[in-house]
This record gives sequence, structure tokens and C-alpha cells, in this order.
Amino acid sequence: MEEREFRPVLRPRDALPDVAVERSCGECTLCCTVLRVDALRKLGGLACTHLVSEAGGCGIYQDRPRICRSYRCLWLQGGLEEDDRPDRLGAVLDLVSEVGTPRLAVRELTPGASDENPRLRAIIGRYRAAIPVRISDVRAVMDPNAPFRVLLPENEEHRVAGDVREVWREGERVKRSRLPLTERVARRLITRFQAIRRRGYGDGSGNARD
Repeated sequence: MEEREFRPVLRPRDALPDVAVERSCGECTLCCTVLRVDALRKLGGLACTHLVSEAGGCGIYQDRPRICRSYRCLWLQGGLEEDDRPDRLGAVLDLVSEVGTPRLAVRELTPGASDENPRLRAIIGRYRAAIPVRISDVRAVMDPNAPFRVLLPENEEHRVAGDVREVWREGERVKRSRLPLTERVARRLITRFQAIRRRGYGDGSGNARD
């Protein structure tokens, strides 16, 4: 998990309440599976080895890394309703900034959660009217060809898989093209660098992954 990725950005006008919301994670530990934590050499999409399954919660809570202490998902910040806790939605939501552009990041626990959960679909619909919404499969972050979706206003959706981008409107594909060469090369270089940097990260069972 990279700290810079989760810094708060400007919200849509009605995204957050005017008063502070006091919330605690409770029984929700979804971020401990969905997100990557470099300090623990843990990949995204894999349950943290420090999760205590019997009682729930973190087995190293008092000594957990700084990023785990400071991270607050959109629900904890008050950007979602009380009943929209990540474990109930099946996804962790964050407002992030990419090259100065805010977007909603939806990290699904399992692929398709955003289509199967009516409440999650409604939240995505509200946000996509103001900012792009990117939906990704966290288990495939090391794959340069991993598919992802970007939802935009006016029912426009971009589906990217490998080097191909498809533009969909109103449920119909209107365009199919290859990503620009510079973008393709950049994605491969970044993924290769990440693979080298994270060599030996745990596979979720306590074993190192080459």
C-alpha cells in the first residue's frame, strides 16, 4: 500500500457531510485483504497473515505499520452512509488523485461486485456524474494486461484489457482501439519495476512469492 495513493482529494460538492463523522472499523477488515501493504510485504487481494480469524481484527494491532494506522477509506471519512461499510459493499472505496485529477477508486474483493451489489452500483452512479470511477481487480495488480474499467458521465465506459481500449455507451460498444505506444510502454515498465520491487512478498499463507 503506498501512502501517496490514499491521500484525500477534493470531493464532489455533496460527497462528505459538513460535520465530522466518528466511525470505527468494527467487524470490517476488508482493507486488510484488498489493499497492498509494502511495510508487511503483502500483495493486494490476499488476506493479511496477521488477521485473527477467530476473534476478528489485527493480531499486531498495537504494533501495526504507520500506513495501517493512518489509512481511512471513504466510509471511515464519512463519504458514505452508515450502512455502506466496505464489507457490506464487497469493495473498498477511496477518493484518489492521479496527475491532479480526482477519481473514485473501487477495489472489489471479487470481480463483478460492483455489478452484483445494487447499493454499490448506486454509489458508483452518483460519483461518476462528477468524477471518473475506476474499477479494478486487486488480485491482478502485477499483471500489465489486467483488465479494468473507467466509468464516466453520460453512461460512457472505457474497458481496458492489455493493449486494447473499448469505449461503450448505453451498453453498446462504439469504439475499439489500441492504447498509444507511449502508454503501453509505460505500463510495462511500471509493472516490471513493481515486480522487481515486490519480489518475495507473501502469497497470503506466510510463504514468499518469487
